[in-house]
Amino acid sequence: MKLRVQNDRTSRGKVKLRESSTVMQPSSIDGGGQTGHGLSLTLQPELLTRTPGTSAATTAIPDKSLDEVHVSMTGGESGGGASSRRSRVHSQSHSHSHSHGHDQGLPRSSSDHDLDAPDSDPDSGEPSSSLSELRCLFRWIQRSLPFLVILCAKLVIQHVLGLTVGVGLFTTFLYVNKNIQIQVFLQGRHSKLQCLWLIVFLSSSTLLLYYTFLPEKLYQCLILLNPAVHPLGFWEVLWVVGITNFIIKFIFMGIKCLILLLPCSVVTHSTQARGLMLSEELSQVHQAVAPVPLWFRYLVTIQETDGPAGLTLGILLALVYLILKLLGLYSQWTSVLKTVRIFLSGEDTGTPATRSQCSEAGNVCPICQGEFRGPQALLCQHIFCAECITLWFNREKSCPLCRTVITEKVFKWRDGATSPHLQIY
Repeated sequence: MKLRVQNDRTSRGKVKLRESSTVMQPSSIDGGGQTGHGLSLTLQPELLTRTPGTSAATTAIPDKSLDEVHVSMTGGESGGGASSRRSRVHSQSHSHSHSHGHDQGLPRSSSDHDLDAPDSDPDSGEPSSSLSELRCLFRWIQRSLPFLVILCAKLVIQHVLGLTVGVGLFTTFLYVNKNIQIQVFLQGRHSKLQCLWLIVFLSSSTLLLYYTFLPEKLYQCLILLNPAVHPLGFWEVLWVVGITNFIIKFIFMGIKCLILLLPCSVVTHSTQARGLMLSEELSQVHQAVAPVPLWFRYLVTIQETDGPAGLTLGILLALVYLILKLLGLYSQWTSVLKTVRIFLSGEDTGTPATRSQCSEAGNVCPICQGEFRGPQALLCQHIFCAECITLWFNREKSCPLCRTVITEKVFKWRDGATSPHLQIY
């Protein structure tokens, strides 16, 4: 229902407008001859109320189904006066509505509450969402834990023999490796009986393992032949390679024990250390070469459903593996050649010191704080015991006092240690 109310200076209708529900739309006056401007107000019918104290009769709204009421105010003044009058009407209406609503305590609409509510920060929900995701993950793990335990128990039961063998080999390696280092550290005071016990222990462990898996012929992997394991799948190859790697370590650890059994009158401590270093270098080369036939066979072997395409792909993968292995062996071979050269020609870290040099140094080794035993003068003219400086260069390249670089390479493995690295490819 549209009402046009004439705006004159004598009578003016007062209409109560709620600010949050009133939409004001300026309407233009058709016709070029008119100079006035009009203002159209769109009112929600349910928010139009009667203002007390109004002399004019209030027009009732007969039909509540109507959506809106348009109030158009026009005037015959110039454009500037009309715009100022509209601003005054708007300000008066706003102030009157605010004061009237405050005095009478009218309830505010839901739109007012929405306007007054502070804007929510979209970034404020990120921490809570992340925390909820973590909680969901923990709940999932908690619910799945019984199933995971059952699954792990099933896997352990299925592979109990392989797991037992792996744990036994690892503990044997740790025990023997630690004892060999202790015996090397004792130098001339090491126990030959302990070295014999280590050789017997390693030999019995190796023979027991190969006897347990005699039908699989695992010993053939030591001479680069394939074992009698069928089918030779991924897990089978991984298991055989791991066992072979430990056995190779055991063999060369036994060789180190034999070197320690040699009498000191025949083999000096320096020669003994070089022999231990050379045996470890050869052991690592053997460990790197042993898995090659197994992985080559696994890559080339195809199923009947693979066809020629699968065979071609397997051959290409095997060739790439061989190329990478040859590159790795080349770097290892250069290290072995340097070790062989050191083993044959000896170390050039120093020369035997004279009595005058020892007396000038105070006849006391800076490392062991004792009298010189086989004093050696380094390139920097600092003097140390031959055994003390040999042990020092097992881990360092420079002089202990002045930090002058004496060697280009750290002479590792002279302390009898064996690399714990598991070569599986």
